[in-house]
Amino acid sequence: MAVPGDPPNGTPEGIGGGDDELRPDEYRSVVFDEDFVRAARLQEFSAQERMGEHARAVRSRSIWSGGGSAGRGNGTPGRGARQGMLLVLLIASAFAVAVYLGLRNPYVPPAGGNAEPLSSTVVPLTPSSAVPGGKPADLYARSPAAEYRTGAAGITLPAVRRTHHFTESQVVAALSIAKDYLVQSSLDPDVLSGTASRPVRVLLDPGQLAQFDESMTSPSGDGRHAATGWLVRFDPQTAALADSRVRVSGTLAFEEVSPEALVVTTDHTFVYAVRGASGPPGGSDAASLFTVRRELRLRFDHEDLTTRRAELDSSYVMAGPQDCAADPAGGFRPLLAGAGPTTVGPPVSDPYASGHPRRTAGLCGVMDPAAAAPDPSAQPPSAQPAASSPPPQAGPADAGGGAAAPPPAPPPPPATGCAGRSPRTARHRAPCSRGSSCAGRRPPRGPPRG
Repeated sequence: MAVPGDPPNGTPEGIGGGDDELRPDEYRSVVFDEDFVRAARLQEFSAQERMGEHARAVRSRSIWSGGGSAGRGNGTPGRGARQGMLLVLLIASAFAVAVYLGLRNPYVPPAGGNAEPLSSTVVPLTPSSAVPGGKPADLYARSPAAEYRTGAAGITLPAVRRTHHFTESQVVAALSIAKDYLVQSSLDPDVLSGTASRPVRVLLDPGQLAQFDESMTSPSGDGRHAATGWLVRFDPQTAALADSRVRVSGTLAFEEVSPEALVVTTDHTFVYAVRGASGPPGGSDAASLFTVRRELRLRFDHEDLTTRRAELDSSYVMAGPQDCAADPAGGFRPLLAGAGPTTVGPPVSDPYASGHPRRTAGLCGVMDPAAAAPDPSAQPPSAQPAASSPPPQAGPADAGGGAAAPPPAPPPPPATGCAGRSPRTARHRAPCSRGSSCAGRRPPRGPPRG
């Protein structure tokens, strides 16, 4: 069978026909298959494409050139070129993001090194008279805390307004955090008994946690590490709560001190009914009142408001009745019912001792007797009415056993004019009529004239 390219009259004689079998393999080395054509780096333009001006005969099929199906002959990048540039752009963007994340950590580390340490002052108040005792309800009713609210209801928030750099919601958040701190540090039964401190710890700035932990484990009256500067705690060996319903009264105030800081000031009085640690449970007749006055200054920045934590800047505490000789840094030691005033002063301090000085050395006050619930049994008897007349004295007739002498006549009423006027006024204004009986008219001094 003839194939294209064969002589029209067949193969001439004299030429071996054995080459016909080898002819397809003869050009096999120069035949370009489809894969070879697609892998070619150069592609020849068609005749129509070569008719354009300044057009080249071939184009490159590299991904970096304009060879492709989109931009033939117009100098614009083809699809392959655009894909290559997009790949390079993605690689460059990924490298830039990696460098940026390496230079700036996207995770904000918790702030823990810029908080100022707490400065605290704890002043024990010694009683000036015997500590009254009784049932908690009766003691509250006779004390100035009779009108105080119970528990967290006594901690009320003030009117809220925005400041220059803090919104109204941020101010509300600061006041609510301050209230939570007061509730946890002054009203929580576990905190008051000394068995827990975590409810207070979780509300503190991380920069103050080390100082707080040291104050709980090794309390000291150096003005920095008093446990009672952070919270209210009773010595479990001395006293316990006789009534869990603590009476509270006080105020909250806020102020912007800088564009980055908001300060909340608290001033509250807490009144506790306490009993002896080894005595009967609450409600006994041997309870007494213990009063704690706390003035706190809490500082907040924008991050503190977000994480709901506070930085306790300063604390001033007065608590009594206590013995001035007892150190209140680790816990309060109330003087219980029936205890009298003490004359022993605060513990001695050695000015030559090294280490942290006792900054609160010598601080001790005297509790106002009006601040304690008065003892009903100590009240003086009621005085006799002033209108009662003295007992009559015995006259001469009494001495002889005769009838008692009549009581002396009452003194005459003061001289007055008519209708209670003075004589001088009566003479000049309204003299009595001739036929009337003028009450209080002064009797004539001499006989009437003839």
